[in-house]
Amino acid sequence: MVESREAGLLIDHPASGVVQLRIHRPESRNALSVAVREALVSELTIAETDTEIRCIVIAGGDRVFAAGADIRELADVGSTDMMLRATERLWGAIARCRKPIVAAVRGIAFGGGWELAMHADLIVAGKGARFALPEIRIGLMPGAGGTQRLPRLIGKHRALDLLLTGAELSAAEAYSLGAVSRLVADDDVDAEALAVASSIAAMPPLAVRQIKDVVLAGLDCSLEAGLALERNAMQLLFSTGDKNEGVNAFLGKRKPEFSGR
Repeated sequence: MVESREAGLLIDHPASGVVQLRIHRPESRNALSVAVREALVSELTIAETDTEIRCIVIAGGDRVFAAGADIRELADVGSTDMMLRATERLWGAIARCRKPIVAAVRGIAFGGGWELAMHADLIVAGKGARFALPEIRIGLMPGAGGTQRLPRLIGKHRALDLLLTGAELSAAEAYSLGAVSRLVADDDVDAEALAVASSIAAMPPLAVRQIKDVVLAGLDCSLEAGLALERNAMQLLFSTGDKNEGVNAFLGKRKPEFSGR
């Protein structure tokens, strides 16, 4: 059953262990108003504390994932206003979510829309999807991590080409550059994202959490430090009930039942 607890956001539980958060502001091309971002953070906080939820899908509409910030909210805003608005706390809350997030992208993901998708751990994109960071065209620049995450994804030169021109990237180009995890037909995006999320939700939650934590932390440290993080996390998992269940199920040739303990 689809719920609508927050304006501009639809909440659904389409499969066991999966919650889907769908941006729903068709009248404004799914523009990411402050209210929508606050609603996303609220629902992610709920998902993090709910042991029944093991993976999160963030989706948009058929033709628009999210068209970026709500420009109407920026028209008369000055530097001090932006500082006091402190929207970095909202983006930071999404980035710090410890449960896996899958972005299901159909249509355009521009500006903050693409930045939101980059906050996810996997991106399933339709072949008709388009990505851009066009803020420069209105005298601004990305402010939710676009200048930092994009070069880490596709390299400095290609990232600067997009950032300094506001040019669009097709889904096929994004996939070839490693900025998209899976590329499918537009009509298959939601189903594929759900299949991926369901597959992750069926895995042992503690191992999932450790893998996500180690990968993200390791991106910002040396190889040796990253290997130490990996080693410590792997050793920690040997004390979990899920490790015992996984090994026993493998040896007993049966399907494991992971509890997150």
